[in-house]
Amino acid sequence: MSLAAGGTTGDVQARLDLAGKHIVLGLSGGIACYKAADFARELVKAGATVQVVMTEAAERFITAVTLQALSLRPVFTNQWDARAPNNMAHINLTREAAAVVIVPASADFLAKLAQGRADDLLSLLCLARPAERCPLLVAPAMNREMWAHPATQRNLARVRADGATVLGPGSGDQACGETGDGRMLEPAELLADLVASFQPKTLRGKTLLITAGPTFEPIDPVRGLTNRSSGKMGFAIARAAAEAGAAVTLIAGPVHEASPRGVRRIDVGTAQQMFDAVLALAASHDVFVATAAVADWRPAMCTEHKLKKTGDPKLPSIELTENPDILATVARLPNRPYCVGFAAESHDLLKHAREKRARKNVPLIVANFGPATFSRDDNVLTLVDASGERELPRADKLTLARQLVAEIAARLSAAAA
Repeated sequence: MSLAAGGTTGDVQARLDLAGKHIVLGLSGGIACYKAADFARELVKAGATVQVVMTEAAERFITAVTLQALSLRPVFTNQWDARAPNNMAHINLTREAAAVVIVPASADFLAKLAQGRADDLLSLLCLARPAERCPLLVAPAMNREMWAHPATQRNLARVRADGATVLGPGSGDQACGETGDGRMLEPAELLADLVASFQPKTLRGKTLLITAGPTFEPIDPVRGLTNRSSGKMGFAIARAAAEAGAAVTLIAGPVHEASPRGVRRIDVGTAQQMFDAVLALAASHDVFVATAAVADWRPAMCTEHKLKKTGDPKLPSIELTENPDILATVARLPNRPYCVGFAAESHDLLKHAREKRARKNVPLIVANFGPATFSRDDNVLTLVDASGERELPRADKLTLARQLVAEIAARLSAAAA
């Protein structure tokens, strides 16, 4: 199991999330300025408008000409810049901004933010921004010893307490030749975190356990029983829940999906392995979302060697035994989490979904036609509960996942009221 350090946002989804947003991109001094250039390019590709502001130290690492070419806008570097009609660039630059993002944020610049210093344009505009509608995000980048120093950690705590969001840092090889914490996140990670910052934190403080993908039930060392589930819907729900502020654990069958940012992932193979992983964790979570397409049966015995053709027209017989029911078992726990099941059907969708909800005794079933959604990037979902059904119209799976997460948050809030 691991806490995901990766995960990327596709160009199409990023464009949906960032189109029309105005981002002030600030660069302070550090070798990671080269990544800021790529980040600026990705923001523009995603449909955002980007206004770059650089400190004097940042200009030692990368030129304003480069950032102007990538952002398609003149770069601001000086608090006395007279291009603003009122000579108040530190005021004007943030008034239309959706966010100020400092990439990279050096140890020196974090100290400025913590102390409220305003001796250059970038630190000035951070102070002068309308904080209630223009959030500040900082991506630290520095040597591992600088990162670990108590002064840096005190400054970070102050910056967080003042309302800024700290992105990263990562860990790995550093330009100085050392290895450790303090490495700036990669542009794709920064993009995903920026997108997530705009999502409402409706599940802050909640814990979600989610299953995704198929299971694989071995017949012999080579073959097995499985299904066509790609895991995309479950992974989208995990991402949406993390964006909403939840602590998310994702138990995944054999899939080829990248882990969403900030999501703890546990990989399993068989239905029994998924059952064991879920039962070990379910009672400690607020919500359980059973998205996985778990095999209902498995071979009663897995042969030691691959079954071979023998020329005998009589086909080999494979005895099946039933797998444990993960959702129903969690729903029977004394202190069960709020349970959400999925029903992937091939016909009579609502009839089977209603029956499944009653049979497994869960408050909410999410129904969809399996053959019409497996491996696709879009879907249509129908929410089935005690009061009836409501359709979530066709959309990409992340959009649907965000709608479902909002629905779950609303139900949790209503139950707590």
